[in-house]
Amino acid sequence: MLNLALGFVVSFLVIFFIVRSSGLHGSLSMDHDLRGIQKNHAYAVPRIGGVGIACATAVTIFAQPVWATDSGMGQLLLLLCAVPAFAGGVIEDMTKRVSPSVRLLCALASALAACLVMHATLTRVDLPLVDQWLRYVPIGIAFTMLGVAGLTNAVNIIDGFNGLASVTTILIFASIGYVAHSVNDYLVMSIALTMIGAIGGFVLWNFPVPSVFLGDGGAYFVGFIMAELLVLLIARNPGVSAWYAMAVAVYPVFETLFSIYRRKIVRGRPAGQPDGLHLHTLVYRRVVRKGLDANNLRQRALRNSCTSVYLWVLSLVGIAPATFFWDTPVALAAATIAFVIVYVRLYVAIVHFKSPRWMMITAQAPVVAPRGAERPRH
Repeated sequence: MLNLALGFVVSFLVIFFIVRSSGLHGSLSMDHDLRGIQKNHAYAVPRIGGVGIACATAVTIFAQPVWATDSGMGQLLLLLCAVPAFAGGVIEDMTKRVSPSVRLLCALASALAACLVMHATLTRVDLPLVDQWLRYVPIGIAFTMLGVAGLTNAVNIIDGFNGLASVTTILIFASIGYVAHSVNDYLVMSIALTMIGAIGGFVLWNFPVPSVFLGDGGAYFVGFIMAELLVLLIARNPGVSAWYAMAVAVYPVFETLFSIYRRKIVRGRPAGQPDGLHLHTLVYRRVVRKGLDANNLRQRALRNSCTSVYLWVLSLVGIAPATFFWDTPVALAAATIAFVIVYVRLYVAIVHFKSPRWMMITAQAPVVAPRGAERPRH
């Protein structure tokens, strides 16, 4: 638990410094374009919160030998493998000039490094016909790279509202840590606890009143570490069903797959073209935002944060069963299917303006813009 506590403290303090010094780096770190198709925030704040999470992870890993018998070499190697994915995201946060394809290549490079350095390669998905092919090393590495890069990008896709990606990933890391503890996998458990603490320190600055955003760097870093822990958990522990990874991370994974289907198949547009039709965006625009005074900064900030609560609950449809039935493929498959059904039914209902009554929010509460935040530029 010292991993969690130290990660939390360091992350909180680093982000405190980022927020307080925003006047010095705001011209680079803030996203002043608040009118884009996927922009739902009321004011500009630094979008480099991922720097605090990465710093907290690094400090905790280097300090771990002080209280643990383990040298921490495995954690350090994983941190080094994450550098390309994290760097690609942070550079985009600061310059706004790194294309999605380049960031995807960075994620693939990180995944390849983990395959080669940490032997983090999937050799089974608990489907006999597929597992036969995965035993061939080049195929196994290629499959793992695609899966890791896909989940890394998926976390970035769900990062659209205050606390949405951060709390969702905390729930997933908590599940990973529990399963790792159950199978005595100290490496995976210690990194999961570190990530829970580091992300937790960020959440206090991001929810419910945002003083900082996760940014692409933070989303890619968190997504990559999550994906690799799932790969390591399955590769190192035969008792853990490969379906556990799908069930526990089904929300970001299915959000990505459904977005590709919706854009490419339904609308005939490029799969990577951004739009405002993600489920979390629809929940905000057609449910949470009802009755909102668009010019009221305080209302907008509060409603933004309320949106995330719906998606946290939805993510638990997959996370909760996966946590307790991590060794039962049938239960894990059922949880995955149940999530897909709930997601699609909810999406269709909201698209057709038939949102369930229990989702409607009308309460208003005052929210004060945090220090360092900027109002939208007109």
